[in-house]
Order: sequence, then structure tokens, then C-alpha cells
Amino acid sequence: MALIEVRNLRKEFNRLIPKTGFLSGVRNLWNTNYLTHTAVDDITFEVQEGEMLGYIGPNGAGKSTSIKMMTGILVPTAGELSIAGLVPWKQRREHAQNIGVVFGQKTQLWWDIPVIESFKVLKTIYKIPDSRYNKNLNIFRELLELHEFENTPVRQLSLGQRMRADLAAAMLHDPQILFLDEPTIGVDVLAKERLRTFIREINRDRGVTVLLTTHDMTDIEKLCKRMAIIDDGKILYDGSIDHLKSQFGSERTLIVELDDAPYSLDIPGTRVLREEGARVWLSYNRDRLNASDVMMNIAKTHTIRDLTVEEPEIESIVREIYETGMNGRKKEEPHVAVLDV
Repeated sequence: MALIEVRNLRKEFNRLIPKTGFLSGVRNLWNTNYLTHTAVDDITFEVQEGEMLGYIGPNGAGKSTSIKMMTGILVPTAGELSIAGLVPWKQRREHAQNIGVVFGQKTQLWWDIPVIESFKVLKTIYKIPDSRYNKNLNIFRELLELHEFENTPVRQLSLGQRMRADLAAAMLHDPQILFLDEPTIGVDVLAKERLRTFIREINRDRGVTVLLTTHDMTDIEKLCKRMAIIDDGKILYDGSIDHLKSQFGSERTLIVELDDAPYSLDIPGTRVLREEGARVWLSYNRDRLNASDVMMNIAKTHTIRDLTVEEPEIESIVREIYETGMNGRKKEEPHVAVLDV
């Protein structure tokens, strides 16, 4: 069952083109020009119940605009959107009960009061029964170690502590869907792993559907099996991470350990990335060669003690898609229309 259904969703913003001078300002009263920018351009996708979708793209790609429409903050220019059977901007109150939202650069907590007092305010807003509130709070205390700082005012928290508190706040009312926008931005390695563990556990134990946007590809690889890439307001890719690697990651690295340090290792179709004693890192294109061909060529002149084939990093594949698009050609500039009113 699809909990998130997006059909031909579009969002345009109009920006006034200012004119200089007094007379031009007067003319603006009757003849106004706007620049129309398409932030989200007819996107379509679904997210199934219990799924975790990585939703990524460069800055200005349309990610945050998409999430703001899905959470009911923005009204789309065109298209259809259903979240758990509700239209976000038409059924805001019911929709708010179904979703939890965490924005990495903002907080839903109150700066000047302790974390636990913010939780109590949210309990009142969402009308959470005492039994459910206490049960969830105790679970989150353990999973996120909230007891370390729950009596501390929010403004005194570290970024990692605030993100843990925000995640707990977003889940207090048992939402079906969790929207995460850069939840680990600026957070240290240990705090990131704690946040990822919490997200995995609520997805596994509670069946929470998660839509995650982030620039940290490690978040995506550790949490999601499926990924959608958006750029210039359009969906460039929607599918499994494994398929993306196999389809677009043609470069492979072969790490080979020999009996002794080679004087030189010149294998046709490969290039040496680095050498450390008897260990050599070779790069090859899997569309032109396979690992067994490279191994046989090495074995003609050297004794192989050990070898490993490394898959390409997802970050390098995604970066290439950002730069060249899915067809490998340099991307064109997005279209901006001038609107006369």
C-alpha cells in the first residue's frame, strides 16, 4: 500500500522584476513583469508503507520544496498529492497527526525551556494520552539517551543533542510517516550513528514510513534500499541503490596483494592508483574488462596472494549524475519564464 502518492506535482514561484527610476515605478502599478521559476517540475513517485526512501539532490534541486508540499506548508501549482489518503494543504489538522517532521537546520522545540517541557507542550498540542506519552518517552529516553539532557534548556544543547531531542519530539504522537530533512547535518560521527540506529529501529519495530533528504550519502546507504534523485525540479532516477551502482558505476578498483613488491605492473586496460609494498590498487572499466581478465593478466608474471574488488562509492556516482545528468551529457540551464501581468 502506498502511503505517499505524488502525481505530476508542480510548484512555480513568481518573482517581481524590479524597475529603476520614479516613472518606471509608477508604470509597475499597471504593467508588472515577473520571473516564473519552476522549483518542482511534474514529478511522480510513490512510497510504500514501511519503506525508507532516500530523496536526494543538489542545493536548489527542489527537495525542500517537495517536502514542504508533502507536509502541507506549501500548496502546489498543479498535480495531485496524497499522504496516507489525505491532501496535506486541505486537511492540515488530520494530516499533522499522521506525520512527524525534522528539519536539521530548524527545531520544533522551544529555545528557552528544558527539553522535557517542550515535550509536554507537544503532548498537549497533539492530545497524546498520558499512557501513550509516558510509554513513548521512556522508550525514546533509552534509545536516544535523553536523560543526559532532558532538563536542559534547548539553547544550551549541542547540535547532536538537539537532533536527538527533535527526533523524539517528532515521534511522540506515533506518526505513520516521518519526514527527515538533513537530520545529521553538522553532527559528529557518534551522534550520527545513534540517530541512524533510532531511525532504523522505529522503521523496523513500528513500521514508520521514512522519507529522508540528505547530502550525506552514508545516511542513504545505511538506511535506505531505494533512492530518488531530483535535479532542476525533475526526477532523474528512482530505483534501488544496488541498481544505480550496477547501471552507472562502471569504474571498479581491484586491490591485489602479490608475493613481492612489483617493479612495475602494466596491465592493459587498467591504471595503477597506488602502491604500498606488495599491495597494488588498480582501476578498470567493467564495461571493457572483468575482474577475471585482470587477474589472469597479473598471474602471468606474478603470484597473487590475495585480492579484493571494490564497488564504486555511491557518492561519486551521484556526483557524476549531478554534473552530467543521466545521459552523460552536460546539463542545460533550467528554463525561467518571464510573465507579463
